[in-house]
Amino acid sequence: MRTERFQRVIIRTPEGIEFSLQPAGPVPRCLAWVVDLFCIGVIAMAIGYVAGMIAFISLGLGKALQIVVFFVVKLGYGIVCEWFFKGQTVGKRLMRLRVVDVQGLRLRPDQVILRNLLRIADMLPGPYMVGGLVSWFNRRGQRLGDLAANTMVIRQTKALEPNLDQMLAGKFNSLKEYPHLAARLRQRISPKEASIALQALLRRAEMEPQARIALFDELAEQLQTLTEFPPEATEGLTSEQYVRNVVDVVYRPSVSSATKQATVSSAS
Repeated sequence: MRTERFQRVIIRTPEGIEFSLQPAGPVPRCLAWVVDLFCIGVIAMAIGYVAGMIAFISLGLGKALQIVVFFVVKLGYGIVCEWFFKGQTVGKRLMRLRVVDVQGLRLRPDQVILRNLLRIADMLPGPYMVGGLVSWFNRRGQRLGDLAANTMVIRQTKALEPNLDQMLAGKFNSLKEYPHLAARLRQRISPKEASIALQALLRRAEMEPQARIALFDELAEQLQTLTEFPPEATEGLTSEQYVRNVVDVVYRPSVSSATKQATVSSAS
C-alpha cells in the first residue's frame, strides 16, 4: 500500500479538540516558488525601471540601487504576503498551500520575518539545495527557516460540502414552527457565525465531553442574542440541540409543517 512521504500531523488544542494538518511536499512548494519568483521579478523590474532612470544621473548609484531593490523585494515579498494574506503568497495560493504555526496557533510577525530571512541559508549553495534536503528528511517538510520559526507549510484540501440532509434528517426543529422568527434569524446571523456553528457540529465527535459542552454553551448563548424565540420553542433543548436547530434553519430553510398544513387546508 502506498503511503505519503509526509504524514499528517495531529494537533490537539487545550480545549480537547483534535485536527490534522497535511504537510506540503517539495513539488507543490517548488511550483509555488516558481510563481512567486516570477512575481518578484515583475515587481523588481517595475521598481528597477525607476532605478534605471537614476542611473542616467549617477551610474554607480543606479546600479547599487537596483541590487538593493532586488534583495529587498525578494525578502519583503514573502514577509508582506505571508503576513497580510495569513500565510499565503501568490504562488502558495495557486498551489493551495499555507504557512501555519506547528501548534496550529496564529502566525506571529516574528515567525513570518524569521522564516523569510533564513531563505538565504536555505537557498545555499544552489536553488534551495540546503532547504530541500532538510525538508525531505523532516516528517513535517520543514526547511531551516521553518524549523527556526516553528512553522510548516501545509496543503489545503478543498472542503467538501457537508450532507446536511443526512446529518439533520429525522430531527424535529421547533424553531421552524415560527417561520417569521426563523427568517429574522437568517437575516441577522453573519456568515462567520453560521460557519462556526456548522463546523462545531461537524467536529463535535472529535471533542472531549467537557470541551464539547462548554463550546456549545457559548455558541448557543451567542446565537440566542440574535433572535428571541418563545420559551415553548426552546424548552427542553440542550445547547447542542439549539445550535443544531439554528444550523438547520440557516442552511436548510423550509416551510414548517404547520404552515404547510395551513396552506393545504386553505387551498381545499
